[in-house]
Amino acid sequence: MSMTLDLRVEDETWTTACPDHEKVCQAALDAGCAITGKAGEVALLLTDDAEMHQLNRDWRGKDKPTDVLSFPADEMEAPFLGDIAIGFGIASSDAGAREIALADHLTHLVIHGYLHLLGYDHMEDTEAAEMESLEVRALASLGIADPYSAHS
Repeated sequence: MSMTLDLRVEDETWTTACPDHEKVCQAALDAGCAITGKAGEVALLLTDDAEMHQLNRDWRGKDKPTDVLSFPADEMEAPFLGDIAIGFGIASSDAGAREIALADHLTHLVIHGYLHLLGYDHMEDTEAAEMESLEVRALASLGIADPYSAHS
């Protein structure tokens, strides 16, 4: 089982702030796949807050930027799982506020987005607990601390 990453970097700040961004994103997808057993192809966009704001407004009706968005593919598009977009500004400021490396936070956001592509959600407490548990296990497999207990 393997994950195929189609990475597009729209905001070059990602390349300077996280030089290993491609390796980080691939490792995150591979860790998620190892936990869920769901392999496939993912298109990942590393962009800025302005584009995230537009995507969030256009697709979710929320008129503000966000850190990560997932757009699951139709089952007929398999093995393509969908698209993930991650914005630099919010991701970077969240990592700083939590005092964690940007690469570790990017890893978490990619895993989080990947799980959304598979249909996991966090709208209800039981769903959130299941999704967080998978995230924590995938992160732990990469030596990254539980983001939900570190700064609760």
